[in-house]
Amino acid sequence: MPIPGAAVHDVPTSGGTVHVAVAGSGSPVLLLHGYPQTHEMWHRVAPALAEEHTVVAADLRGYGDSTAPAAQPDHATFSKRASAADLLEAMATLGHDRFAVVGHDRGARVAHRLVHDRPDVVTRMAVLDIAPTLHMVEHADARFATGYYHWFFLAQPDGLPERLVGADPEGFLRETLRRWSAPGARFDEDAVTAYVRAFSRPEVLHASCEDYRAGLGVDLEHDRASRDRRVEVPLLVLWGADGFVARTYDVLDVWRGYAADVRGHAVPGGHFCPEEAPDEVLAALLPFLAEGVS
Repeated sequence: MPIPGAAVHDVPTSGGTVHVAVAGSGSPVLLLHGYPQTHEMWHRVAPALAEEHTVVAADLRGYGDSTAPAAQPDHATFSKRASAADLLEAMATLGHDRFAVVGHDRGARVAHRLVHDRPDVVTRMAVLDIAPTLHMVEHADARFATGYYHWFFLAQPDGLPERLVGADPEGFLRETLRRWSAPGARFDEDAVTAYVRAFSRPEVLHASCEDYRAGLGVDLEHDRASRDRRVEVPLLVLWGADGFVARTYDVLDVWRGYAADVRGHAVPGGHFCPEEAPDEVLAALLPFLAEGVS
């Protein structure tokens, strides 16, 4: 499901190309998707944002049509730091030296790393349906292991998850959408077809597993190194009222341990807020982003 009115580009970076859809004009906003999706997950949100902003919806490193570099033994190629560096270069090439960033799921974790590594670049940040990675891992219990089983499954070594998911990537993707969304959630079939097209490519499937391997390894090293540095830019946190994050965490309280200026609330539905509750997401995002426009 292409984002209406967007122009598609493959932006060269030192790590490969970053596939983006660009729409609108005004202050720049970088949109980052989650697992197991592509930038097209923003199709219900991006057009309204583009009425007031230059919207850049990007495929994360190795996802969608962005380059999947060769993996390294320590999985650092797919760390959130490496993915954030790609996006920083791409935004600079597009003429945006400072910008707001809105991330969902894995994209929100990349955004969190980006604002730590380059606080001079990010003007404000919104994260959708996550708690900080370090907090989630350090407070893991049986409920977490059951609800977020995919973190541990996809991080398994030696190509095991690639072989198992690769036997039926469409079935795995559609079941993931069903399980993580609220009962009765409806996804645009054109968007799902785009996710399936990307996720069925072996290199994308491998990159997504490398993302999770990095998440339980090198990403935690980076997070621990910056644990005592709180995010200083304004932070908006939204989460699905019927999802795991809502059931498990006092979301704002957790984020206030990681950021200085935090606001936010639950929106209807499950994990996939921009597709399940686009109007409510926009109602929160638009005034938040407008505050940062001088």
